This record gives sequence, C-alpha cells and structure tokens, in this order.
Amino acid sequence: MSSRMDKYKKIHEESQKEEKQPFGFRREIKKKEQAANPPVKNQEELLDQESESAEHFYYEDQSSNSNKKKRFNLNFPRVHSPFKRKAKNPDEQKPKRKRSWKKIFLTILVALFAYSIVAFGVGNFAAKHDSSMPAIETQEFSGAASDDGTKNILLLGSDTRDNVSGRSDSMMVLQVDGKGKPKLVSFMRDMYVDIPGVGQNKLNAAYAYGGADLVRQTLKENFGIDCRYYAMVDFQTFERGVDALFPNGVKIDAEKDMSSYIDEPISKGEQRMNGHTLLNYARFRMDEEGDFGRVRRQQQVMTSVFSQLKNPLVLLRGPYAAGKIWGYLSSDIPNTFILGNLFNFAKAVGGIERLTLPIDGSWSYIDTDNAGSALAVDTSQNAQAVKEFLAK
Repeated sequence: MSSRMDKYKKIHEESQKEEKQPFGFRREIKKKEQAANPPVKNQEELLDQESESAEHFYYEDQSSNSNKKKRFNLNFPRVHSPFKRKAKNPDEQKPKRKRSWKKIFLTILVALFAYSIVAFGVGNFAAKHDSSMPAIETQEFSGAASDDGTKNILLLGSDTRDNVSGRSDSMMVLQVDGKGKPKLVSFMRDMYVDIPGVGQNKLNAAYAYGGADLVRQTLKENFGIDCRYYAMVDFQTFERGVDALFPNGVKIDAEKDMSSYIDEPISKGEQRMNGHTLLNYARFRMDEEGDFGRVRRQQQVMTSVFSQLKNPLVLLRGPYAAGKIWGYLSSDIPNTFILGNLFNFAKAVGGIERLTLPIDGSWSYIDTDNAGSALAVDTSQNAQAVKEFLAK
C-alpha cells in the first residue's frame, strides 16, 4: 500500500513541475522528442511510398528521353576565332609590358637599311639608263691590298669620259677601312716622278699613257702606296652628283675672288654653290699658289660635302644620289665592299684626315725639257710620310 502511495506521489510531483514550466518551453520539448523519435509507419504505408517514388522517377526518365529524341545531337568541332577577344577577367591584372628600346632601335635600323638599298638601286638604274650621258667602260685595274690588309681606293678626276684619253685633273687615295677616321691623301699632279715603262714625267701624265692602272703603278713605285680599287669621276658626273645630293647647293667659304679661266666668276666669302660652280672652285689654279692652292681647295670641297651629310634630309637623299653617282662612275669597287664599309663611310661625316704630297720641305721647282715647269720631290721622304699617316 505504501509503495503505491509513493508512486502516485511521485507522479503528482512531476506533474507539478510540468505545470510550472512555460507553455512555449513545453512545446519545444515535444518537438525535440518528436524529431528524435519519429512515428513509425506501418508496412503498407512504406510500400505505397516506394511505389509512388518509383513511378515518379520512371515518368521523369521517359520525359527526358523524349526530349532528347526531338533534338539533333550534332557535335561539331569547336573553332576558335583568332579575331574574337577573350572575356576580360576584372580580377585578373595583366603585367604591364615594358618597352624594349633595343628592339625599337633595331627595327629603325633595319628599316633605314632596307630603304637605303632600294633608293640606291633606283638611283643606280636611273644613271645607267640616262641617255644624255655617254656610256663609260670599266678599266682594267690590277689592284692589291696593303700589307696591313687595308684596301685603298684610287680616286681620279678627269675632264673627259673616255677611258684613257687626256690627263688626270686630280689624284687622291681614300682609305675607309683603316684605323680612326677615313683618310685622304692628295697628290699634286706636277710632281716629276718615274712612270713605269715611260720614264720621268709629271704625275698626271701617267693617266694619259696607261689609264688608272698605270697611275696605281706610279704611286706604288714612287711613294710605296698600294691601291686595291679605283673610281674615276668626270666633270659631268661630279656636277650631277652634287646637284642630286644637295639641291640647294653646298655651303662653302670661298677663299678669294676668282674669275680667270672659269665660265662664271666666284666671289670671296660664305655661299652656296651648285655642282657646276663648286667644280670651278675646285679646279681653279690661276693665281700665285698654282697647284698648291688647287689641291687645298679640292680637299676643302671634299670636307664640306661630307660634313653636310649630317643633315637628315641629305641623309635621306644620300642613298639615291650615291646610286646615281655610282651608275655614272668608271669603277671596279664591288658592292660587297661598299655594304661592308657603310659604317666606315659614315664616319666621314665627322671629318676626314688629310695629307698632301709633297710634304713641306721635300720639294723644289725645276724646269724640264719634256714637261716644262715641274716639282722635283724627295720620294723617300714622302713615302715615309704616307706610311705614317695611313698607319695612325
């Protein structure tokens, strides 16, 4: 009896506790109990649920298959268009490309080189097909390189376009493949020298007797200088070359007034000369200086021409003018030598080192039976001067 009473007492106490709890709290407890212990379904309900899910999946599969049958499933290969831009990713930051100044400089050099070749070819073609200028043939020239490997160029100026008629008006040797700046040696034409196979005579007579090759032999025998190539410029070629390169004329400071034996007078002072006037200035020698002043002015003309090549417009015209002059020349200089020494020729813009023979103190005036007034020279002294000049 007491145990039953204790049991009822305990139930009563628990019910009193539940009544003291708030209503929302009891609801949450019941929900937690239902979630922890879900109601158990009977076997029939479980079977009905499984059948419904099976039917659902069956009809879903059938509908998807029917949709697939209606479409044509053609898998074409995907072609990526090279012109289609890729979508930019705002989060992606591409690194900034740095300018390669070396590549830009190299590109400019290649473009200028290509332009120079084309312009040179056009000018050369125009000169060779110029019907107003008589054709000129290349002379036989048995040139030889110097002992140090340099290939000097013998430059000859003549008043005729014939190969060997007439005397050479000017004689120079140009070295561009040596040390330092290009070097120019000028020879006074009245020097009394030994001409191989001819005997003693003025230096300019060598051209009349045997052309450019005999001049080469004469310079070798008397002054020990070797020449590998030659280039002969006549007066018409000089004039046209200057006008093509400098349409506005060459700026030069004339040393004095000149009028004797030239077809137009020249006034002293700074001025611009076209090709014809510049030729008269370079050839003039009817004064007290004679051939000495003439050679000096020839060197002045060469220096002025090269120094004014710094002008960008002149540089652009340069390849065409050079091609034109090249087409008029009688020369055996190969194109490979010109292309291989473009940089050396360009150094002439910065100046040319010059030497004139005979040097001071190595000559005297003489009267000869076969050549009239001439210059007797100490050939050994002048040969040593040339050797030291070209070697420095």
